[in-house]
Amino acid sequence: MTDDLRNKTSETAFAFRGYNITNLGRTRELLEHPAYGNTVERYLLQATRICSEVTGHPTDLLWRVRNNKEPSLESYGEALALVMAAELAQVQLLEEFHGVTYQKARLAFGYSLGELTAISCGSVFSMEEVLRIPVAMAADSVELAHDATMGILFSRGPAINEEDVDRLCRQITSEGAGTIGISAILSPNSYLLIGQQQTVHRFKKVMHERLPDPAHIRINDHRWPPLHTPIVRQKHIPDRSSVMMETMSGGFQPPLPPVVSLVTGKQSYNDYGARDLVRQWIDHPQRLWDAITETLASGVSTIVHVGPHPNVIPATFRRLTDNVNDQMAGKSIGSLGLRAAAGLARRPWLTALLPSQANLLRAPSLQHVILEDWLLENPPA
Repeated sequence: MTDDLRNKTSETAFAFRGYNITNLGRTRELLEHPAYGNTVERYLLQATRICSEVTGHPTDLLWRVRNNKEPSLESYGEALALVMAAELAQVQLLEEFHGVTYQKARLAFGYSLGELTAISCGSVFSMEEVLRIPVAMAADSVELAHDATMGILFSRGPAINEEDVDRLCRQITSEGAGTIGISAILSPNSYLLIGQQQTVHRFKKVMHERLPDPAHIRINDHRWPPLHTPIVRQKHIPDRSSVMMETMSGGFQPPLPPVVSLVTGKQSYNDYGARDLVRQWIDHPQRLWDAITETLASGVSTIVHVGPHPNVIPATFRRLTDNVNDQMAGKSIGSLGLRAAAGLARRPWLTALLPSQANLLRAPSLQHVILEDWLLENPPA
């Protein structure tokens, strides 16, 4: 596998995870590894210093990792610092000990915080500067999280029109009982919504008048900082972040490899516009589905998932792969059998995309590598 990653880096995409309710993954094992430990410790110490300086509170990420102490929502800034440090360390280990040069990859993308790590890895901004932005806004993000609810909107059949979802969110927001917005587009028939007070429940009550039937909402029991929604504007987080970014060095070269931004779903970073994209990243929904279709269209054969226990991006690829396998039943588009045709009837959202987005059919052929697992299973000689 080392030879595959080294020799086929140009056919590889790197996918960086974001914040989640669990953020340690196998970082402790990497820290305690006789070969990898010094590199992991260096990144954790750097992230510790940045987090302490920005928040004004003592931070010890090494202690957290060594004692397997997951940061809570109240320690959101530490969680962000931990995830970015772990991601950067993993990429460094891959190059330092296995000769796989990240810059030679076909492309990269990241979900939420992962996008900031991707542009840091791509030498747009240093970790020193880019990590300060979300950490500086962490306390206000946590405060906004306390009356925010996440709902997973999905349909088992037809696609759900994004414009219809956004319109309904705006209408509910205009009622004056809290803001609700799309936080992520996971697929044409699934969205993450975050709303204040009872707005998600209000959405659930009235959505059958505006959305395909049957559409469903599942309420997530955890609290989530409402990044990538209009809610963050209540604390002026986008504008305050923009002011911080004005004096950051860097941002005047495109990332290497190219980064698919989840703001646009395209390779939108150029030699000067990174600050504008990061500002939009703060309050615009994450276009994960667009990034996945862009990645499939790029012709990559391998996805390397970076970070502690990555879940959202692997799960999205897994669902797409299962859907394609079930619908195609081993047939090509030109020779659909009865079983495949029946599958298409059950998933009209996917039927509508084929064959205009025939690259979706490549999903089952992709190889997926969970980088922290791979590093521990392939120690350096």
